[in-house]
Amino acid sequence: MKTIDELLAEGVRGKRVFVRADLNVPLAGGTITDDGRIRAVLPTIAKLAEAGARVVVASHLGRPKGEPDPAFSLAPAARRLGELLGQGVAFATDTVGASAKETVAALADGRVAVIENLRFNAGETSKDDAERGAFADRLAELADVYVGDGFGAVHRKHASVFDLPARLPHAAGYLIATEVGVLKKLTADVKRPYVVVLGGAKVSDKLAVIDQLLGKADRILIGGGMAYTFLKAQGHEIGISLLQEDQIPVVLEYLARAEKLGVELVLPVDILASSDFPDLKGKTPAEFITVDADKIPADKEGLDIGPKTRELYASKIADAETVFWNGPVGVFEHPDYANGTKAIAQALTESGAFTVVGGGDSAAAVRTLGFDENAFGHISTGGGASLEYLEGKTLPGLAALEV
Repeated sequence: MKTIDELLAEGVRGKRVFVRADLNVPLAGGTITDDGRIRAVLPTIAKLAEAGARVVVASHLGRPKGEPDPAFSLAPAARRLGELLGQGVAFATDTVGASAKETVAALADGRVAVIENLRFNAGETSKDDAERGAFADRLAELADVYVGDGFGAVHRKHASVFDLPARLPHAAGYLIATEVGVLKKLTADVKRPYVVVLGGAKVSDKLAVIDQLLGKADRILIGGGMAYTFLKAQGHEIGISLLQEDQIPVVLEYLARAEKLGVELVLPVDILASSDFPDLKGKTPAEFITVDADKIPADKEGLDIGPKTRELYASKIADAETVFWNGPVGVFEHPDYANGTKAIAQALTESGAFTVVGGGDSAAAVRTLGFDENAFGHISTGGGASLEYLEGKTLPGLAALEV
């Protein structure tokens, strides 16, 4: 995989460099609530601009249905990028139309432009190779060189991620190089004990990674909504907690495999349970009880791990040499159910391990709960991409950069 430093050594002054970034930031009323993904790609964009490139930044945001939707405009991200760069950033109001062509043509050396949300064009995400390729052809007209740095999208076979690099000289940006380097530390020559913390709502989202990690991790700590399928598989009452009943046979198999392989698969021992899902907007105080994990009342659902589990999980992390965490272990968006996720983050910061926060909601939780990002070894920008890499899958965006 060609690096951006090799590209810079060849010279980029005056060249139009297309940077496929991941500016898929959360928005509330048009305001960015977490600019972590913009800051993550900043080193690549800034270095190219310093070297005199004419930088064309492109990204997706949200899931518009292949046509323009103001709610998913990249305009707020472009403004924030300009603030972080300390220079004005031009913004094209379309992807490959008149505005994009005019905006890119007007770029001077060392200046930056952002084109509108790639998913406003159906060709970006099309499963039809010809339609996707046609959109990639039009994107290629805007650039002389391609730099892939949108790690959060490399597991997608999309036009700007997979097809466009085949049409231009290409290299990997600093973010992708860093992310891949970190993930290699989780898959080869891992320092032990190796502890994995998995949370999130659905056990089905994590089955493939559990399957892979059962042969590699020393301990797997389970939390979040997915924990209740494990508890149900063990025969426990889970009330109205989140359950994927069709996954129970697979979960039972994993529990048996973990025991056979000597992998500690650790489940919650106590739970915060309530009859009502919390108000996440007004965040009014929640009513809940703390119960043993095998005694959740029939009319209540588990919404966070309890204090005994917080202590247990912290103890399982304390002596680790490597920790990978993906997924909050409770409804962290509400202060009454944030303590479990906060305890996991705190345990990571206090351990002497190489710690990796696997993107998505985990990364958002770290920032929302006020932790110093520098207290972690690495905070990934791509939860789904990280998981698929750990599952051993070929990621289209990385494969395209390796050709």
